[in-house]
Amino acid sequence: MGGTPFARRWEEAAPMFEVNVSCRGIDCFVELLGQERIAAVKQLAEVVHGLVGQRAIWNLNSTKSGGGVAEMLRSLLRYARGLGVQVRWGVIEGPPEFFRITKRLHNALHDSHGDGSPLGLEERVIYEQVMRDNIVALDAVIQPGDVVICHDPQTAGLVPHLVERGIPVIWRCHIGHEDRGMDVDAGWEFLRKYLADVPLAVFSRESYAPIWLPRMRAVVLPPNIDPFSAKNQAMEEPAIRAILGHAGLIDDAGGGAGVFTRDDGSIGRVDRKAEVVRLGRAPSFDTPLVVQVSRWDRMKDPLGVLHGFAALAKAQGAHGAQLVLAGPNVRSVADDPEGAGVLEEVEKAWRDLPDSLRELVDLVQLPTVDNEENAAMVNALQRHATVIVQKSLREGFGLTVTEAMWKRRPVVASAVGGIQDQIRDGIDGLLVHDPLDTQEFGRVLERVLTDHELAARLGEAGHTRVREHYLSIAALEHWAELVRLLFGVKQPLTAAAAAPSNAA
Repeated sequence: MGGTPFARRWEEAAPMFEVNVSCRGIDCFVELLGQERIAAVKQLAEVVHGLVGQRAIWNLNSTKSGGGVAEMLRSLLRYARGLGVQVRWGVIEGPPEFFRITKRLHNALHDSHGDGSPLGLEERVIYEQVMRDNIVALDAVIQPGDVVICHDPQTAGLVPHLVERGIPVIWRCHIGHEDRGMDVDAGWEFLRKYLADVPLAVFSRESYAPIWLPRMRAVVLPPNIDPFSAKNQAMEEPAIRAILGHAGLIDDAGGGAGVFTRDDGSIGRVDRKAEVVRLGRAPSFDTPLVVQVSRWDRMKDPLGVLHGFAALAKAQGAHGAQLVLAGPNVRSVADDPEGAGVLEEVEKAWRDLPDSLRELVDLVQLPTVDNEENAAMVNALQRHATVIVQKSLREGFGLTVTEAMWKRRPVVASAVGGIQDQIRDGIDGLLVHDPLDTQEFGRVLERVLTDHELAARLGEAGHTRVREHYLSIAALEHWAELVRLLFGVKQPLTAAAAAPSNAA
């Protein structure tokens, strides 16, 4: 490919860079989970340190910000460092053509046709060229005995080289779909040659593992959230009000500073404003808000949320509520080339609504120049929401659901993917069983908007479920067991730190 325009553009880029992560102890979890649990995690860390020694555990993905994978890595790695384990984070790079291909793979593994582009020989040539270029950078820093955890399709092509070098490697897939279909099969067929010999592969649900992968090499491990991150930390009403007012998300002239605690313990402040498309003034602080926060992705179905809310508002007046559809600034997420087009479709549909409905809907792009500032905005918006929705058509797991439940918000979400594992319908939230049925969505949304006792009960139950199953301390336990498994240690260490479940 030496003379192609692709090669000339890519030669100017710098493949792979390392992300610096701060260090934090885990004693902050004692108040949530008790001293005995935390002591058991520290014991696990000692065992891992004994296996790995001064060698590094690398995590490789394709972006340092803008998505759940990057958020989880930043959280888990800082706690692992606090436990004395040498963990490092590398981000591979590639040109737009590469990210278009990996977005097509992302959609395919969700059984979605995406942009309909092929996954053929030309795409494989581009994909493998990017892998080779990143391997040069990887080989300069990854030493014999290091452990490497590769995340999602963007990094799958690195696995054969790492296996050939004798590097212990795990591939973590954060996406998937329960059923086989043409697109799912096409996605796995593209990736199969890279993953055929991977020692361990981790999935969010058992049904996501491809049928050709030996069951004993497939492990099920749910994602998690960090309760002390800028996105999930406790936040009092004055700070919520100040952050939302300064960002332009509510009409509030009150004083106060929109402050939050950064990962390094310092105090941060929300200084930037969101880009908002709206008709008229911003909602008041007392206005009930229905909120969906997600990437600008067709599988998150922002159009369906818009149409379902508009139908409810037209028929019932939405019971005084307004809708906020929020996502990252579309110019900021390098590995999601479809975001701008999806936002354009949503804005067009919004402009087609009559003024009486348009004034009830805000389309929000949150700034991402400062990742923690962005997270604080999301935190404030979710905590202020009356109802949080996630009307996805496909969903690998759905961390926005986990975040909402942690914040004691009632959740209305589609019964798809990992959302079904988190929400027990009517107990921890309300499920829309047909995600394409906007009328069902409207009925379920109306139910929680009008029954305040139900909303409070769902919020409390959701918070408890997240504390018991989906906090980052549980992920530390599971990943420690996975590293032990990779090194051939098969006996569970403690009752508190149960081993990850095999998909067999």
